[in-house]
Amino acid sequence: MKAMKKFTLSIGSFSMCWLLCFGQAQHPEEPQRTKVISLAELQDKIRGGWAGQTIGVTFGGPTEFHYNGTFIQDYQTIPWYDGYLKKWMEDVPGLYDDIYMDLTFVDVFERLGMDAPVDSFANAFANAGYTLWHANQAARYNILNGIKAPESGHWMNNPHADDIDYQIESDFAGLMNPGMPNSASEISDKIGHIMNYGDGWYGGVYVGAMYSLAFVSDDIHYVVKEALRTVPAESDFYKCISDVITWYERYPDDWKQTWFEIQRKWSEEVGCPDGVFAPFDIDAKINAAYIVLGLLYGNGDYTRTLEIATRAGQDSDCNPSSAGGILGTMMGYNKIPAHWKMGLADVEDMEFKYTTMSLNKVYDIGYRHALEMIRRNGGTIDENTATIALQRPTPVRYEKSFEGLYPVERVSVNQTITAEYAFDFEGTGIVLLGSAHKDRDELPNHVFSLELHIDGKKIETFSMSTDYTKRRHEIFWKYQLPEGKHTVKVVVTNPRDGYRVWAGNYVVYGNMPVDGINYHSTISGR
Repeated sequence: MKAMKKFTLSIGSFSMCWLLCFGQAQHPEEPQRTKVISLAELQDKIRGGWAGQTIGVTFGGPTEFHYNGTFIQDYQTIPWYDGYLKKWMEDVPGLYDDIYMDLTFVDVFERLGMDAPVDSFANAFANAGYTLWHANQAARYNILNGIKAPESGHWMNNPHADDIDYQIESDFAGLMNPGMPNSASEISDKIGHIMNYGDGWYGGVYVGAMYSLAFVSDDIHYVVKEALRTVPAESDFYKCISDVITWYERYPDDWKQTWFEIQRKWSEEVGCPDGVFAPFDIDAKINAAYIVLGLLYGNGDYTRTLEIATRAGQDSDCNPSSAGGILGTMMGYNKIPAHWKMGLADVEDMEFKYTTMSLNKVYDIGYRHALEMIRRNGGTIDENTATIALQRPTPVRYEKSFEGLYPVERVSVNQTITAEYAFDFEGTGIVLLGSAHKDRDELPNHVFSLELHIDGKKIETFSMSTDYTKRRHEIFWKYQLPEGKHTVKVVVTNPRDGYRVWAGNYVVYGNMPVDGINYHSTISGR
């Protein structure tokens, strides 16, 4: 693919870009701007999107979360060879959570139609046999225990609300809405709030919009910028991606300098308890920044895009998956370089584990869903072409997770709770990390019943299963407590020999930021 001209307009110049590309904003009585695309090209782009994300997640698989707070050096070769795709799909099926979550939602649309209720999507993944993590797993637990969407993704019920989860599985929303980013956002509103909220939701809205616009523009820099219109400007997610665009324009030949700027400003974790006081960062916005890093500096080159999105580190399989899928949509399947399609034909009829769908099957289903969404949104289909009623991206509503919460300290526990565990802390929020276990694999699973008491009052009764797919991701969490000292007690009401609840550590939050670098100077009066 020939190198694309660098797009150097600022965020403030979006309106002029829209006028040049799609014409004046229309009054309600005026016809919408349209784009005619051949059905063959539409099919090719949908195939490119699904194949591209599969290639990307496989390429980044070996490095996932091995490089936290650092990038992968140039001298390190990341393998790729004929047969690599099949090896990973057969040997490490859990790698493909990016794909099998997408496919779960695609299957619900296929079985129940485009107006399927949110509970159908929530129940489908909550009861699936695959392994999940972070916001997805916390939402699964909530749904299985009676907390329905959208409350299942709200930060008061889900400590991982800002995590990357819906961002990595929102591809389907854009792929079924070519040139219609607002229609993709409507789907993301319904499904994305099952597991995320705030910046975590915006990650999926943004990625879905980039896929949608990749159908109708061959300028990746335009797509990156225009899709950001779907995100509220006051959100941290918007500010982070806007910064990346600005830094790209300042350092157009040095992706590592932009990486350092991202790390300097946007690497502080607040929500995910695993990432607070740790280099691990599964937050949506910083990983979306790495997607954008790959797309901008890749400049339409598939190899360079995957390399940079992967080498940025952190969730380095999911990020090249998104970048590879978006660019694959823009280029189309046939123009993805042959090097990256080595062995792809060998896996396209393989069902992703835990699903009944293969790539070849979703190529076909995704195409039919896209045709239906084109019709639903004012477009038309004839024998050889589709006429898409193009949508100008508009921002979704503003919402913010973990408002007013600031990490204060992490305290190590590392003990089994045989009957009860009590401790004191000072702050406005608390998360106790831990898990339920059985001592031997051959034992049947056990569901512990626990009580949470704070300041002498029983706050909650909850369960913890030793079944990993049904686990509770943390023992408990409680936010928005009054500032001050608090006493916590966790009681296991049904202990059982051969089984245990293990407490790892707890994270304390306060109502003011901690200035750790100046702490000792402040208290000594210097």
